[in-house]
Order: sequence, then structure tokens, then C-alpha cells
Amino acid sequence: MIQSDLTKTKSLGADLRALRKSRGMTLSELADILERSVGWISQVERDLSEPSVADLKQIAKALGVPVSILFGQAQTPAGEAGVIVRSHARRPIGSKADGLVEELLSPDLTDDFEMVHSTFDPGASMQEAITRETQEVGYLVSGALDLEIDGRAFTVTAGDSFRIKGVSYRWANPYDAPAVAIWVIAPPVY
Repeated sequence: MIQSDLTKTKSLGADLRALRKSRGMTLSELADILERSVGWISQVERDLSEPSVADLKQIAKALGVPVSILFGQAQTPAGEAGVIVRSHARRPIGSKADGLVEELLSPDLTDDFEMVHSTFDPGASMQEAITRETQEVGYLVSGALDLEIDGRAFTVTAGDSFRIKGVSYRWANPYDAPAVAIWVIAPPVY
């Protein structure tokens, strides 16, 4: 059953707490949005209650994250949990829309930042610029990527890095090869 697979990880509750706090949301505010009790939210965040799949969908919507971030965490050997993320055990995040595949490199979302592995397919682009209240630093591992940051156009290639600090941005990969980037984002947004 999906529900029991979700709760095998002890970071689900901690991740939910970190996402809620990073949005400046109190337990009471989240409970009001979800029409649930503060006690239930608290129990979920402490891994004492197991939310249903429907509950997780509502929580993800309330926190403004894709529900996929709450699913698919691979089992980790006890000595590695919260410390090591093996390449085969990365959590998929994001919607995979626009030709972008993202995976969480951080063990969970409980830190002040998150690390993300992003692959931008050839010909893919973000159509509309977005602005997030974050500080983000990216490092292009391979390929090339066109960026528009705060209205300025840049092309970055393998080995280049860039920063986005609370300003609008969008990306495009008009090239023939995938572009792969590593991002550090604070606070966590996924």
C-alpha cells in the first residue's frame, strides 16, 4: 500500500515541518487551511500519525509544493539515513513539466537549504519568469543554459555558476545536449 511506503521514512514529518516553517506558517494556520486539528498536524509532523494519500495531496497544495516531494523516498540503511543519499535513492521533485527533471540531493528538507540536481532537456524552456523569496546558487555540470535573471540575459556553460537572489528568472536550453545543474536553494522550496 502506498501509505505504508510513505511512512517508512522518518523524515516525512520533519520535511513537512520544515516546509511549513520555511513558509512562515504556524501549525494553526495550516490546520485552518486543511480543516484539521492542530493536534493532528503536530502528530503528523512528529511521525505519530500517518496521513492518507488524500491528506498528503491537501498538505502539498497548502504548502505550494508538488506532492511528488512527499513520495518516493527510497529505503536507506540505518547508518546512512539523514546523512547519505545514494544516486539511485534520490527523491524526484517538481512537476517534470517544461522538460525539466529535478531530484533532491539533500537527505531531507530539515536544513536551512536544499540541494537539487536538475536536468534541462534540449529545446526545453521555462515560458514565464518566476520570482521566489529565496537565495539560489547554481553550478552547471554539463551542457549550456540560457538564463534571464532580473531582466538580464546570460549563457552559462559547464563549470560556470550563477546566483538568483529574490529576483525574477527563467531558463531555456535551445541547445542539442541536456544541461545538468546543481542548485543550492535557501530556504527549501520543494
